[in-house]
Amino acid sequence: MIRVLFFGQLKEQLDCAALDVDTQSIATPSTLGALLQYLQNAYPQWCDQLQDKSLLGAINQTLVSSEHRLLDGDEVAFFPPVTGG
Repeated sequence: MIRVLFFGQLKEQLDCAALDVDTQSIATPSTLGALLQYLQNAYPQWCDQLQDKSLLGAINQTLVSSEHRLLDGDEVAFFPPVTGG
């Protein structure tokens, strides 16, 4: 099982803070990109937000690329780029 967390404006747009995904549901190889594709298929109403190229992903609190492999028990976080001033 993978725990998926959503933060910032993304959490508000999706109206979801967290969900659990069975690793067997994700295409092989199980990567961050494959998880995003699974979420878009499972929740088509989220497609626009999850296809945003500026979306950031972290696995176990480390920013990673979409090719990064997922392991059972990982915690994945998605969030928009952080801006400040």
